[in-house]
Amino acid sequence: MFSARLIRHKDSNMLNICDKELVGKTLNRDNFRLKISEEYYAEKIVEKEEARDLLQKSDNINMVGKEIIDLSINMGIGSQKGVKVIDGVPFLIVFKM
Repeated sequence: MFSARLIRHKDSNMLNICDKELVGKTLNRDNFRLKISEEYYAEKIVEKEEARDLLQKSDNINMVGKEIIDLSINMGIGSQKGVKVIDGVPFLIVFKM
């Protein structure tokens, strides 16, 4: 399961999505800090099929966690080359053109 927040602005959809168990955690690497907050990621809990739908219809995607990133890469959205690891947790941002 995943935790997701879809933001619609004008003609685009921005999706913030993460593996559900990461909500509320803060990841650190050097001087960089990533807070996986409820406000940013936890509008609703979604199953795999709904996550697929959200990934397909979103223009910009901010994702954190191994499961969601594996799903998106398997769908052809994003690339393993773009994945960064923070505190052992993968993080990926995708901008569709």
